[in-house]
Amino acid sequence: MEQTILLNQEEIKELVTMKDVVNLVDKTFQDMGREKTVNPTKVLLDLGETAAYPPYEGFMNAMPAYIGWQDIAGIKWAGGLLGKRKELGLPYITSMILLINPQIGNFVSVMDGAFITNFRTGAQTANALKYIKEGQKSIKVGLYGAGMQGRTQTMALAEVFEIEELVVYDIYNEAAENFKESMKSYVKGNITVAENPQQAAQNVDTIICVTQSKDSFLKDEWVQPGTVVFPMGSYQEVENEFILNADHIVVDHIEQCLHRGVLKDLNEQGKITEEHIDATIGELAIGKKRIEDFQNKRVICIPIGTGAMDISVAKFALDEAKKRNMGKAFDFLGTGEVSSL
Repeated sequence: MEQTILLNQEEIKELVTMKDVVNLVDKTFQDMGREKTVNPTKVLLDLGETAAYPPYEGFMNAMPAYIGWQDIAGIKWAGGLLGKRKELGLPYITSMILLINPQIGNFVSVMDGAFITNFRTGAQTANALKYIKEGQKSIKVGLYGAGMQGRTQTMALAEVFEIEELVVYDIYNEAAENFKESMKSYVKGNITVAENPQQAAQNVDTIICVTQSKDSFLKDEWVQPGTVVFPMGSYQEVENEFILNADHIVVDHIEQCLHRGVLKDLNEQGKITEEHIDATIGELAIGKKRIEDFQNKRVICIPIGTGAMDISVAKFALDEAKKRNMGKAFDFLGTGEVSSL
């Protein structure tokens, strides 16, 4: 019987590049568009992010998926915590991915998921923007948030587009300056540190919000025609007025996006429903739908994140590990002995 392969984060960093992840996410979006991927909505465990109890300032998500084009199934158990985790100097994101053989149910791998999460989140944006701005080769970027997610967004965009200019805003100016210095190689033109939030939204092709802000800081009047706005993850970040006034709403997963993140409040008020969703990213990926005349449109795109992307990348990492004789094999049903591959 096949043993379970264990892979840690450092091993995954050796096995997977951003180029790999961008290609894998592209294929998986296409798979979703053809309805060959099965992806239930996330299950949330609130550990004090919004709930009063328990008071741990965080959350965890259970994210299962089956990927048709790879014939693999798995689940990511992931979340973010502040509080004690932040005090210990640990990264905000914590994550683990488990893969199974979908035909017989054996666990074929257990691996770190934090690195994969960061990379696939950037790759989602890059691919979605490619589908929306079909044929466009270069872009100007407005970025809110100069942390790890801001970096991986930039790295992924650089795999798909030539970045003419990037304007970054962060409430911590030092973080923005560090971002500017460390990301120069990914941006053809200048990286500018914005002095105020509005500056990052001016004269750009896309606005990407990767912050932990629960405030609606991006104003409707800041967003110009021809701009695609990405409010990532489970936070509000953009004004409801912009959502209601946008020409098109694109999501990665309709049910999930209506009940989490930026559309949640408007959906609960009955102002945004499934009828208001113009396309899924998967439908754009296979050409089933298109954003016509995007130069004159304001588009909001919400790739809130699906387990499918994580499982797809994890399967690639596992296959590469086997080729390179990396990782450790563990027999969970047997003696428990661990051996190198």
